[in-house]
Amino acid sequence: MKIIIITYLFLFSLVLSAQTAFHNFGNIQIHDQGQVGFHMDLVNDGTFDQNVGFTGFYNQNSLTISGTNRPIFYDMEIDVLDDLFLEVAVGVNNFQEFTNGRVFTPRNQINVSLDYLNDAPYLGENNDRYVDGYSTITGLLDFSFPIGDDFRHRPARIESQAANNTARAAYFFENPNFPNFFSDNFDTNNFGDLLFGISIFEFWDVDGDRETRVTLTWDTNSNIPTLVNDLADLRVVGWDPNLEQWVNLGNTAVTGDLDTGEITSDIIIPNNYVVLTFGTSNRILDSDLEVFTAVSPNGDGFNDTFVIQGLAQFPDNELFIYNRWGVLVYNRKAYHEVQQTSEAFNGISQGRATIAKGEELPVGTYYYVLFANGIKDRAGYLYITR
Repeated sequence: MKIIIITYLFLFSLVLSAQTAFHNFGNIQIHDQGQVGFHMDLVNDGTFDQNVGFTGFYNQNSLTISGTNRPIFYDMEIDVLDDLFLEVAVGVNNFQEFTNGRVFTPRNQINVSLDYLNDAPYLGENNDRYVDGYSTITGLLDFSFPIGDDFRHRPARIESQAANNTARAAYFFENPNFPNFFSDNFDTNNFGDLLFGISIFEFWDVDGDRETRVTLTWDTNSNIPTLVNDLADLRVVGWDPNLEQWVNLGNTAVTGDLDTGEITSDIIIPNNYVVLTFGTSNRILDSDLEVFTAVSPNGDGFNDTFVIQGLAQFPDNELFIYNRWGVLVYNRKAYHEVQQTSEAFNGISQGRATIAKGEELPVGTYYYVLFANGIKDRAGYLYITR
Protein backbone atom coordinates (compact mmCIF):
# COMPACT_ATOMS: atom_id res chain seq x y z
CA MET A 1 0.00 0.00 0.00
CA LYS A 2 1.30 3.45 -0.83
CA ILE A 3 1.89 6.14 1.80
CA ILE A 4 -0.79 8.69 1.00
CA ILE A 5 -0.20 12.42 1.27
CA ILE A 6 -3.14 14.76 0.60
CA THR A 7 -1.97 17.77 -1.40
CA TYR A 8 -3.59 20.43 -3.56
CA LEU A 9 -7.12 19.21 -2.92
CA PHE A 10 -9.62 22.05 -3.31
CA LEU A 11 -12.97 21.32 -1.71
CA PHE A 12 -15.71 23.75 -2.67
CA SER A 13 -18.54 21.73 -1.13
CA LEU A 14 -18.57 18.37 0.61
CA VAL A 15 -20.29 16.56 3.45
CA LEU A 16 -18.84 13.88 5.73
CA SER A 17 -21.76 11.88 7.10
CA ALA A 18 -20.67 10.34 10.40
CA GLN A 19 -17.34 9.62 8.74
CA THR A 20 -18.95 6.97 6.49
CA ALA A 21 -18.77 8.71 3.10
CA PHE A 22 -16.97 11.45 1.25
CA HIS A 23 -19.81 13.33 -0.52
CA ASN A 24 -18.88 15.82 -3.21
CA PHE A 25 -21.48 18.37 -4.28
CA GLY A 26 -19.06 20.86 -5.81
CA ASN A 27 -16.04 21.03 -8.10
CA ILE A 28 -12.87 19.29 -6.83
CA GLN A 29 -9.61 18.23 -8.42
CA ILE A 30 -6.54 16.21 -7.49
CA HIS A 31 -3.67 18.18 -9.00
CA ASP A 32 -0.36 16.97 -10.44
CA GLN A 33 1.70 15.15 -7.78
CA GLY A 34 -1.35 15.10 -5.51
CA GLN A 35 -2.15 11.81 -3.76
CA VAL A 36 -5.46 11.01 -2.10
CA GLY A 37 -6.57 7.82 -0.39
CA PHE A 38 -10.23 7.04 0.20
CA HIS A 39 -10.89 4.80 3.20
CA MET A 40 -14.64 5.42 3.09
CA ASP A 41 -17.36 5.42 0.45
CA LEU A 42 -17.33 8.10 -2.25
CA VAL A 43 -20.53 9.83 -3.36
CA ASN A 44 -20.00 12.10 -6.34
CA ASP A 45 -22.82 14.51 -7.15
CA GLY A 46 -20.50 17.24 -8.35
CA THR A 47 -17.53 17.58 -10.72
CA PHE A 48 -14.62 15.24 -10.06
CA ASP A 49 -13.24 14.44 -13.51
CA GLN A 50 -10.20 16.68 -14.03
CA ASN A 51 -7.79 14.78 -11.83
CA VAL A 52 -4.10 14.47 -12.73
CA GLY A 53 -2.75 12.98 -9.49
CA PHE A 54 -3.03 9.63 -7.70
CA THR A 55 -6.18 8.16 -6.13
CA GLY A 56 -6.34 5.03 -4.00
CA PHE A 57 -9.23 3.12 -2.45
CA TYR A 58 -8.34 1.24 0.72
CA ASN A 59 -10.38 -0.81 3.17
CA GLN A 60 -10.31 -4.19 4.89
CA ASN A 61 -14.04 -4.48 4.20
CA SER A 62 -15.93 -3.12 1.16
CA LEU A 63 -16.30 0.35 -0.36
CA THR A 64 -18.85 1.89 -2.73
CA ILE A 65 -18.59 4.65 -5.32
CA SER A 66 -21.97 6.19 -6.11
CA GLY A 67 -23.63 9.47 -7.09
CA THR A 68 -25.03 11.13 -10.18
CA ASN A 69 -21.78 11.98 -11.98
CA ARG A 70 -18.90 9.81 -13.17
CA PRO A 71 -15.61 10.54 -11.39
CA ILE A 72 -12.52 10.17 -13.57
CA PHE A 73 -9.16 9.45 -11.97
CA TYR A 74 -5.68 9.73 -13.46
CA ASP A 75 -3.82 6.96 -11.60
CA MET A 76 -5.97 4.64 -9.50
CA GLU A 77 -5.17 1.82 -7.06
CA ILE A 78 -7.81 -0.58 -5.73
CA ASP A 79 -6.93 -2.25 -2.43
CA VAL A 80 -10.34 -3.16 -0.98
CA LEU A 81 -10.31 -6.62 0.54
CA ASP A 82 -14.06 -7.26 0.33
CA ASP A 83 -14.42 -5.57 -3.06
CA LEU A 84 -15.18 -2.16 -4.52
CA PHE A 85 -18.80 -1.69 -5.68
CA LEU A 86 -19.67 0.80 -8.40
CA GLU A 87 -23.12 2.37 -8.50
CA VAL A 88 -21.93 4.96 -11.01
CA ALA A 89 -19.43 4.60 -13.85
CA VAL A 90 -15.81 5.33 -12.92
CA GLY A 91 -13.14 6.41 -15.42
CA VAL A 92 -9.36 5.91 -15.41
CA ASN A 93 -7.23 8.17 -17.63
CA ASN A 94 -3.67 6.94 -17.17
CA PHE A 95 -3.13 3.76 -15.09
CA GLN A 96 -5.04 1.44 -12.77
CA GLU A 97 -3.69 -1.22 -10.41
CA PHE A 98 -5.53 -4.16 -8.84
CA THR A 99 -3.97 -4.82 -5.42
CA ASN A 100 -6.78 -6.49 -3.49
CA GLY A 101 -10.41 -7.21 -4.23
CA ARG A 102 -12.68 -7.18 -7.26
CA VAL A 103 -14.60 -4.31 -8.81
CA PHE A 104 -18.32 -5.09 -8.98
CA THR A 105 -20.61 -3.32 -11.43
CA PRO A 106 -24.37 -4.02 -11.71
CA ARG A 107 -24.77 -6.40 -14.65
CA ASN A 108 -28.31 -5.17 -15.29
CA GLN A 109 -27.01 -1.60 -15.80
CA ILE A 110 -24.40 -1.86 -18.53
CA ASN A 111 -23.67 1.89 -18.46
CA VAL A 112 -22.27 1.53 -14.94
CA SER A 113 -18.79 0.26 -15.70
CA LEU A 114 -15.09 0.67 -15.04
CA ASP A 115 -13.97 2.78 -18.00
CA TYR A 116 -10.42 2.75 -19.34
CA LEU A 117 -9.93 6.04 -21.24
CA ASN A 118 -7.14 7.03 -23.62
CA ASP A 119 -5.76 3.47 -23.70
CA ALA A 120 -5.19 3.50 -19.93
CA PRO A 121 -3.44 0.23 -18.97
CA TYR A 122 -3.95 -1.83 -15.82
CA LEU A 123 -1.90 -4.27 -13.75
CA GLY A 124 -2.40 -6.97 -11.12
CA GLU A 125 -5.49 -8.81 -12.39
CA ASN A 126 -5.97 -12.48 -11.47
CA ASN A 127 -8.74 -14.84 -10.30
CA ASP A 128 -9.23 -12.72 -7.17
CA ARG A 129 -8.85 -9.29 -8.78
CA TYR A 130 -10.83 -8.27 -11.85
CA VAL A 131 -13.98 -6.45 -12.95
CA ASP A 132 -17.02 -8.53 -12.03
CA GLY A 133 -19.40 -6.90 -14.48
CA TYR A 134 -18.84 -4.45 -17.32
CA SER A 135 -15.66 -2.70 -18.37
CA THR A 136 -15.11 -0.35 -21.31
CA ILE A 137 -12.17 0.89 -23.38
CA THR A 138 -11.72 4.02 -25.46
CA GLY A 139 -8.42 4.37 -27.32
CA LEU A 140 -6.28 3.35 -30.27
CA LEU A 141 -4.62 0.12 -29.11
CA ASP A 142 -5.53 -3.56 -28.73
CA PHE A 143 -7.22 -4.17 -25.39
CA SER A 144 -7.88 -7.12 -23.12
CA PHE A 145 -10.87 -6.55 -20.82
CA PRO A 146 -9.97 -7.49 -17.18
CA ILE A 147 -13.32 -9.19 -16.64
CA GLY A 148 -14.50 -12.32 -14.84
CA ASP A 149 -17.18 -13.97 -12.74
CA ASP A 150 -17.36 -16.30 -9.72
CA PHE A 151 -13.64 -15.94 -8.92
CA ARG A 152 -12.65 -16.65 -12.52
CA HIS A 153 -10.67 -14.04 -14.44
CA ARG A 154 -11.76 -14.65 -18.03
CA PRO A 155 -10.63 -11.80 -20.30
CA ALA A 156 -11.83 -11.07 -23.82
CA ARG A 157 -9.59 -9.17 -26.22
CA ILE A 158 -10.37 -6.82 -29.11
CA GLU A 159 -8.17 -5.20 -31.74
CA SER A 160 -7.19 -1.55 -31.87
CA GLN A 161 -9.79 -0.27 -34.32
CA ALA A 162 -12.64 -1.51 -32.11
CA ALA A 163 -11.71 0.82 -29.25
CA ASN A 164 -11.96 4.06 -31.24
CA ASN A 165 -15.64 4.55 -30.44
CA THR A 166 -15.71 2.80 -27.03
CA ALA A 167 -16.18 -0.95 -26.65
CA ARG A 168 -17.69 -2.79 -23.70
CA ALA A 169 -17.50 -6.34 -22.34
CA ALA A 170 -18.53 -8.60 -19.45
CA TYR A 171 -18.10 -12.32 -18.75
CA PHE A 172 -20.87 -14.60 -17.46
CA PHE A 173 -20.11 -17.98 -15.90
CA GLU A 174 -23.62 -19.33 -16.47
CA ASN A 175 -25.65 -21.43 -18.87
CA PRO A 176 -26.67 -19.33 -21.92
CA ASN A 177 -29.96 -21.24 -22.03
CA PHE A 178 -30.92 -19.52 -18.75
CA PRO A 179 -29.11 -16.16 -18.51
CA ASN A 180 -29.79 -14.10 -15.41
CA PHE A 181 -29.38 -10.61 -16.87
CA PHE A 182 -30.89 -10.86 -20.35
CA SER A 183 -34.55 -10.74 -21.35
CA ASP A 184 -34.10 -13.63 -23.82
CA ASN A 185 -32.39 -16.98 -23.58
CA PHE A 186 -29.89 -18.35 -26.09
CA ASP A 187 -30.93 -21.89 -27.04
CA THR A 188 -27.75 -23.97 -27.39
CA ASN A 189 -29.68 -26.54 -29.43
CA ASN A 190 -30.40 -23.93 -32.10
CA PHE A 191 -27.36 -23.32 -34.30
CA GLY A 192 -26.59 -22.67 -37.92
CA ASP A 193 -24.72 -24.52 -40.61
CA LEU A 194 -21.21 -25.85 -39.95
CA LEU A 195 -21.84 -26.09 -36.20
CA PHE A 196 -22.54 -29.19 -34.13
CA GLY A 197 -22.58 -27.96 -30.55
CA ILE A 198 -22.48 -24.88 -28.27
CA SER A 199 -20.99 -24.44 -24.80
CA ILE A 200 -23.50 -24.54 -21.93
CA PHE A 201 -21.01 -23.29 -19.34
CA GLU A 202 -20.30 -19.62 -20.07
CA PHE A 203 -20.60 -16.66 -22.42
CA TRP A 204 -19.41 -13.10 -22.98
CA ASP A 205 -21.24 -9.89 -23.85
CA VAL A 206 -18.92 -7.88 -26.11
CA ASP A 207 -20.31 -4.63 -27.55
CA GLY A 208 -18.86 -2.32 -30.17
CA ASP A 209 -19.74 -0.88 -33.57
CA ARG A 210 -16.33 -1.25 -35.24
CA GLU A 211 -14.96 -4.29 -37.05
CA THR A 212 -12.58 -6.38 -34.99
CA ARG A 213 -11.43 -9.87 -34.21
CA VAL A 214 -12.48 -11.01 -30.73
CA THR A 215 -10.35 -13.36 -28.65
CA LEU A 216 -11.96 -15.49 -25.95
CA THR A 217 -10.16 -17.45 -23.25
CA TRP A 218 -10.88 -20.75 -21.51
CA ASP A 219 -9.79 -22.70 -18.44
CA THR A 220 -10.65 -26.10 -16.97
CA ASN A 221 -14.08 -24.84 -15.89
CA SER A 222 -14.93 -24.20 -19.55
CA ASN A 223 -15.00 -27.95 -20.14
CA ILE A 224 -13.73 -27.58 -23.71
CA PRO A 225 -13.47 -31.41 -24.10
CA THR A 226 -17.29 -31.51 -24.11
CA LEU A 227 -17.09 -29.73 -27.48
CA VAL A 228 -13.92 -30.89 -29.22
CA ASN A 229 -11.11 -33.41 -29.12
CA ASP A 230 -9.03 -31.24 -31.46
CA LEU A 231 -8.73 -27.45 -30.99
CA ALA A 232 -8.80 -27.06 -34.76
CA ASP A 233 -12.53 -27.84 -34.52
CA LEU A 234 -13.21 -25.16 -31.89
CA ARG A 235 -15.05 -22.00 -33.00
CA VAL A 236 -16.08 -18.64 -31.62
CA VAL A 237 -19.86 -18.47 -31.97
CA GLY A 238 -22.32 -15.62 -31.58
CA TRP A 239 -26.06 -15.39 -30.98
CA ASP A 240 -27.60 -13.66 -34.00
CA PRO A 241 -30.78 -11.87 -32.83
CA ASN A 242 -32.20 -11.72 -36.35
CA LEU A 243 -31.78 -15.43 -37.05
CA GLU A 244 -32.37 -16.31 -33.38
CA GLN A 245 -29.62 -18.89 -33.48
CA TRP A 246 -25.91 -19.37 -32.88
CA VAL A 247 -23.69 -18.70 -35.89
CA ASN A 248 -20.11 -19.65 -36.65
CA LEU A 249 -17.68 -16.72 -36.18
CA GLY A 250 -14.56 -18.65 -37.06
CA ASN A 251 -11.19 -19.65 -35.71
CA THR A 252 -8.36 -17.55 -37.14
CA ALA A 253 -5.93 -18.46 -34.34
CA VAL A 254 -5.94 -20.81 -31.38
CA THR A 255 -3.32 -21.47 -28.69
CA GLY A 256 -3.10 -23.66 -25.61
CA ASP A 257 -4.60 -27.07 -24.89
CA LEU A 258 -7.98 -28.48 -23.85
CA ASP A 259 -7.51 -27.15 -20.31
CA THR A 260 -6.39 -23.56 -20.94
CA GLY A 261 -6.01 -21.41 -24.02
CA GLU A 262 -7.53 -18.78 -26.26
CA ILE A 263 -9.23 -18.56 -29.64
CA THR A 264 -9.65 -15.64 -32.04
CA SER A 265 -12.66 -15.09 -34.28
CA ASP A 266 -12.93 -13.84 -37.83
CA ILE A 267 -13.45 -10.10 -38.27
CA ILE A 268 -16.90 -9.25 -36.89
CA ILE A 269 -18.92 -6.28 -35.65
CA PRO A 270 -19.63 -7.21 -32.01
CA ASN A 271 -22.94 -5.33 -31.91
CA ASN A 272 -24.33 -7.78 -34.45
CA TYR A 273 -24.29 -10.53 -31.81
CA VAL A 274 -25.96 -10.46 -28.41
CA VAL A 275 -23.45 -12.78 -26.72
CA LEU A 276 -20.42 -14.89 -27.69
CA THR A 277 -19.15 -18.26 -26.54
CA PHE A 278 -17.48 -21.47 -27.82
CA GLY A 279 -18.85 -23.91 -30.37
CA THR A 280 -17.65 -26.85 -32.40
CA SER A 281 -17.54 -27.44 -36.14
CA ASN A 282 -17.28 -31.20 -35.65
CA ARG A 283 -19.10 -33.80 -33.60
CA ILE A 284 -17.17 -35.67 -30.92
CA LEU A 285 -17.30 -39.13 -32.46
CA ASP A 286 -15.75 -42.29 -31.10
CA SER A 287 -15.95 -44.67 -34.07
CA ASP A 288 -19.68 -45.33 -34.42
CA LEU A 289 -20.48 -43.62 -31.11
CA GLU A 290 -21.16 -39.97 -30.30
CA VAL A 291 -20.51 -39.20 -26.64
CA PHE A 292 -22.25 -36.17 -25.12
CA THR A 293 -19.95 -35.41 -22.20
CA ALA A 294 -21.84 -32.45 -20.67
CA VAL A 295 -24.50 -33.39 -18.12
CA SER A 296 -26.68 -30.67 -16.58
CA PRO A 297 -29.34 -32.49 -14.53
CA ASN A 298 -31.65 -29.59 -13.74
CA GLY A 299 -34.81 -30.73 -15.52
CA ASP A 300 -34.61 -28.17 -18.31
CA GLY A 301 -34.51 -30.72 -21.12
CA PHE A 302 -30.91 -29.86 -22.05
CA ASN A 303 -28.33 -32.60 -21.38
CA ASP A 304 -30.21 -33.88 -18.32
CA THR A 305 -28.64 -37.34 -18.66
CA PHE A 306 -25.40 -38.82 -19.97
CA VAL A 307 -26.03 -39.88 -23.57
CA ILE A 308 -23.93 -42.11 -25.83
CA GLN A 309 -25.54 -41.95 -29.25
CA GLY A 310 -25.21 -45.10 -31.34
CA LEU A 311 -24.77 -47.40 -28.35
CA ALA A 312 -27.84 -49.45 -29.32
CA GLN A 313 -25.71 -50.98 -32.09
CA PHE A 314 -23.72 -52.69 -29.33
CA PRO A 315 -26.34 -53.98 -26.88
CA ASP A 316 -23.89 -56.08 -24.85
CA ASN A 317 -22.41 -53.12 -22.98
CA GLU A 318 -21.68 -51.94 -19.45
CA LEU A 319 -20.99 -48.40 -18.24
CA PHE A 320 -18.98 -47.37 -15.18
CA ILE A 321 -18.65 -43.78 -13.94
CA TYR A 322 -16.13 -42.72 -11.28
CA ASN A 323 -15.48 -39.48 -9.42
CA ARG A 324 -12.08 -37.79 -9.44
CA TRP A 325 -10.88 -39.97 -6.54
CA GLY A 326 -11.75 -43.20 -8.33
CA VAL A 327 -14.92 -43.95 -6.35
CA LEU A 328 -17.62 -45.65 -8.40
CA VAL A 329 -20.72 -43.43 -8.62
CA TYR A 330 -22.69 -45.24 -11.34
CA ASN A 331 -22.77 -48.68 -12.95
CA ARG A 332 -25.24 -50.07 -15.49
CA LYS A 333 -25.38 -52.94 -17.96
CA ALA A 334 -27.19 -52.41 -21.29
CA TYR A 335 -26.94 -48.64 -20.78
CA HIS A 336 -28.51 -48.00 -24.20
CA GLU A 337 -31.85 -49.18 -22.82
CA VAL A 338 -32.02 -46.55 -20.06
CA GLN A 339 -30.03 -43.52 -21.21
CA GLN A 340 -33.15 -41.50 -22.02
CA THR A 341 -34.96 -42.54 -18.82
CA SER A 342 -34.78 -41.75 -15.10
CA GLU A 343 -32.43 -44.72 -14.69
CA ALA A 344 -29.74 -43.08 -16.80
CA PHE A 345 -26.83 -41.29 -15.19
CA ASN A 346 -28.27 -37.93 -14.18
CA GLY A 347 -25.83 -36.72 -11.57
CA ILE A 348 -27.22 -38.98 -8.82
CA SER A 349 -24.93 -41.44 -7.06
CA GLN A 350 -26.14 -44.95 -8.00
CA GLY A 351 -23.05 -47.13 -7.99
CA ARG A 352 -22.74 -50.23 -5.86
CA ALA A 353 -19.79 -48.89 -3.90
CA THR A 354 -20.62 -45.23 -3.74
CA ILE A 355 -20.55 -42.71 -0.94
CA ALA A 356 -23.93 -41.09 -0.14
CA LYS A 357 -25.84 -43.30 -2.57
CA GLY A 358 -28.96 -41.64 -3.97
CA GLU A 359 -27.75 -38.09 -3.38
CA GLU A 360 -26.78 -35.41 -5.88
CA LEU A 361 -23.16 -35.51 -6.94
CA PRO A 362 -21.23 -32.24 -6.83
CA VAL A 363 -20.50 -30.21 -9.93
CA GLY A 364 -17.21 -31.21 -11.49
CA THR A 365 -15.29 -33.66 -13.64
CA TYR A 366 -15.99 -37.41 -13.69
CA TYR A 367 -14.52 -40.36 -15.60
CA TYR A 368 -16.47 -42.92 -17.61
CA VAL A 369 -15.44 -46.39 -18.77
CA LEU A 370 -17.53 -48.24 -21.36
CA PHE A 371 -17.17 -51.91 -22.20
CA ALA A 372 -19.13 -53.06 -25.27
CA ASN A 373 -18.89 -56.27 -27.21
CA GLY A 374 -17.95 -55.55 -30.82
CA ILE A 375 -15.91 -52.36 -30.28
CA LYS A 376 -12.83 -51.51 -28.29
CA ASP A 377 -13.20 -50.30 -24.69
CA ARG A 378 -13.90 -46.60 -24.33
CA ALA A 379 -12.91 -44.18 -21.54
CA GLY A 380 -12.97 -40.44 -21.10
CA TYR A 381 -14.16 -37.47 -19.06
CA LEU A 382 -17.65 -36.13 -18.53
CA TYR A 383 -18.71 -32.95 -16.75
CA ILE A 384 -21.59 -32.25 -14.38
CA THR A 385 -22.95 -28.72 -14.19
CA ARG A 386 -26.17 -27.48 -12.65
